[in-house]
Amino acid sequence: MNAGLEGRDLDVAIVGTGFSGLGMAVQLLHDKQTNFVVFERGEAVGGTWRDNSYPGCACDVYSNLYSFSFAPNPNWKGNYGTRAELVEYLEGVASDFGVTPYIRFQHEVLSAHWDDWIQRWRIETSKGFFQARVLVSAMGYLSDANVPNLPGLESFEGTTFHSSRWNHDYDLGGKKVAVIGTGASAIQFVPEIQPIVAQLDLYQRTPPWVAHKPDKANRGLNGFLTKKVPAYQAARRGFNQWGREVLVFAMSHEFTMSKVQKMSEDHLKKEVKDESLREKLRPTYVSGCKRMLFSNTYYESLTRPSSDVITSGVREVRPTSIITEDGVEHATDAIIFGTGFRVTSRPVAERVWGRNGKHLADVWSGEQSAYLGSAIPGFPNFFTILGPNTALGHSSMTLMSEAQIGYVGDFVRKLTRQPIGAVDVKPEVSKAFNEQVQTWAKGKVWSFGKCKSWYLDANGKNTTVWPTYTWRFRKLTSRFNLDDYIVEPPTPPQTLQAHVVEMVSATGRLS
Repeated sequence: MNAGLEGRDLDVAIVGTGFSGLGMAVQLLHDKQTNFVVFERGEAVGGTWRDNSYPGCACDVYSNLYSFSFAPNPNWKGNYGTRAELVEYLEGVASDFGVTPYIRFQHEVLSAHWDDWIQRWRIETSKGFFQARVLVSAMGYLSDANVPNLPGLESFEGTTFHSSRWNHDYDLGGKKVAVIGTGASAIQFVPEIQPIVAQLDLYQRTPPWVAHKPDKANRGLNGFLTKKVPAYQAARRGFNQWGREVLVFAMSHEFTMSKVQKMSEDHLKKEVKDESLREKLRPTYVSGCKRMLFSNTYYESLTRPSSDVITSGVREVRPTSIITEDGVEHATDAIIFGTGFRVTSRPVAERVWGRNGKHLADVWSGEQSAYLGSAIPGFPNFFTILGPNTALGHSSMTLMSEAQIGYVGDFVRKLTRQPIGAVDVKPEVSKAFNEQVQTWAKGKVWSFGKCKSWYLDANGKNTTVWPTYTWRFRKLTSRFNLDDYIVEPPTPPQTLQAHVVEMVSATGRLS
């Protein structure tokens, strides 16, 4: 390869250093693949756990399952990892497995175009141009904030920020704070800020079902066994993993979900004695139709005199207040958005162009789909980890991420050991798979639960959640089947060299 491309002509380019990106890099290193880089737009690893630094940020899946199977952590302080612990864990994975030297920090991927002639992805980053045989998007779906376009918001004279971009320089003490949104982040930070603000107005469109969080410290005999007996932690992980699969069956039946719902109903009744407030906080949809949430402090924080749950919609924002649809004006010093992320309109789609200049944003404009949540027809050698229909409502995302990492890793091994230039998933294979996913989704709680959620797209179709067992997904991704793809031979070396030299000479982009 031309000397001007040294270090920039890659076998694999990975985007993102959250769980998926780091895990993909570990897989490549395990397979003795070293000609790759991991692009990271930030200054540190951690993905969504790095970005979400709001007070009270923590995981709601058991720590020993919300971690890599190949990197167990005996030092979790409790059943659920805090944000600080998870960032520390990911930093440890990057360091312990030798990934750090391959990371290019402050390299935001601005665009990626497939070049059929050289069978490479031409990648523009904020620090220069690269090319790669394989492009892996590990950007996840909880990376770009969703901020509602409220009338008059630009006129507001106070402070505004999204929970994922917490403004730690702003002192909330003694302020009148409006929290808009009641998702997973809000139920964690609301109890943390409520004691210090003068007034907390929680603007609730749809109340969530919130259950008791069985968080216990890892100490005593359990802590000893976790630290000293690896088999004990592995057994607990396996028990939790397979135990959660039962929820897939429960999500198929309204009767069984009513039993799951009763846990949240009992929690609400125990924590909120005021009947009028309890009625505001009680959802009308079936538990599981939206993401199930867990907190031991959320409801209690809303019962305090300085808290108000506002169910009337926002009519407009004024310089120092919010006007609700009922005409009431609420004095406001700061607005915090707990409104989630762009899940059904993923930002990665805006930056990727496949074969014949096909824009992924256009392909996904009507409906997001991918084969095994990974491959998209017309986008050769491009894979998404935690792509469409890979989110979970019942278990740990690391199970899905690891399965896809192994799947893509198997492809990279085949690519570097066989005469393969590019693979492009067959449209009929992708279509059949996604039709099967929708068949599995029928009759699940998302269809009979009577709610709207980020699980569903604008057409009411589930393009987000894997609707069946995780073991089934792991089985489907256990090996990379070339029969599912259009396999193309590699570009002759002399053609590749001539094209690259010509491109470098003409543009200087890759030099």
